[in-house]
Amino acid sequence: MRDRHLKYLFVLPALIVVASTAIWPLLQSFYLSFREWKLNRARESKALWDFEYDGWENITYLFDNYLQAVQDDLMWNAVQVTSIFTVASVILSVGMALGLALLLAPGGKFRLTVRTMLILPFAMSPALIGVSWRFMFQPDFGLFKAFFDVLFPPLADVDWLGDPILAMIALVGSDVWHFTPFLTLVFIGGLATVPKDAQEAATIDGATSWMVFRDVTLPSILPVLAVGIVLKSIFSLKMFDQVYMLTNGGPAYATQTLAHYIYFNGFKYYDMGYASAVSYMLVIPMFGLTWVYMKLVFLKR
Repeated sequence: MRDRHLKYLFVLPALIVVASTAIWPLLQSFYLSFREWKLNRARESKALWDFEYDGWENITYLFDNYLQAVQDDLMWNAVQVTSIFTVASVILSVGMALGLALLLAPGGKFRLTVRTMLILPFAMSPALIGVSWRFMFQPDFGLFKAFFDVLFPPLADVDWLGDPILAMIALVGSDVWHFTPFLTLVFIGGLATVPKDAQEAATIDGATSWMVFRDVTLPSILPVLAVGIVLKSIFSLKMFDQVYMLTNGGPAYATQTLAHYIYFNGFKYYDMGYASAVSYMLVIPMFGLTWVYMKLVFLKR
C-alpha cells in the first residue's frame, strides 16, 4: 500500500509547481477576461456585468472584452501575421531539419562534430537572437550589409527591417535558424529507428534513393515528424521574444504576432481585461496542439 502511493508523492512537487505557475495564472486570466481593469486607472478590476444593476437582459456586457476583440482590426491583423509566420517557419524549419538529418544521420567524425555544434543556436536565448539579428540587419554597419556588399551590392543598402515583407522574412529567418538544429537532432533520432534491412532490401530490388526515402524511410519516421511539426507549431504560435527584440511588431504592425499584441495591450495600454480576453484567442489553438502532442507521444493508439 505504501509503495503504491509513493510514486504520487514523488510527482507532487512537480504538480505543485505546474499548478502555481501555469494552471492558476490560466484560470486567473480567464476570470479577468470578463472584467475591466485599466492598470493606469485602478488598482483592482471591476465586473463588466452586475445582475443587481444590469439584469439578465444585459448579460452580454459580460462578454464586452471578447466582443471588442472580435471587432478589432488590429487583433485580426495579429492573427493573420501569426498564421503566416507559423506556416512559413514550420515548413522551412521542418524541411531544412529533415534534409540535414538525412545528411548527418550516417555518422562519422566530421558529422559527429557538426551534430554537436547544432545544439548551440537552440541553446541561445530568443531575446538574444532577436538583438543579434537586429544588429546584423542594421542598414549602416550590419553583418548582412557587409555580406551583400561583396556578393550582391544591390541588396547592401536595403533596409530589411523597414519594409513589411522583408521584415517578415527576417523574422522567419531568425526563427528558422533558431529551431532547425533542434529539429535536426530530433529527426536524427527518428532516423536511427528506421529498419536497415528494409532499406537494404529495397536497394537490392532496384529502388532509387528517392524511392527508398519515400516508401521506407518516410513512413517509418512519420510519428517523429508529426511530433516535430506539432512542437514547432506551438513554439511559433507563442513567438514573442524575437518579435519584440528584432522588429517590435513593425513596420506598421506588419510583424505584430498575437503574443506581441497581447503584451502591448496589457503592458503598454494597461488594459489587462482586454489583453486577457485576447490571450484566449491564442490559448484555444495551443490547447488543440497540446492535445495532439499528447496523443502522439503519450497515449496508446
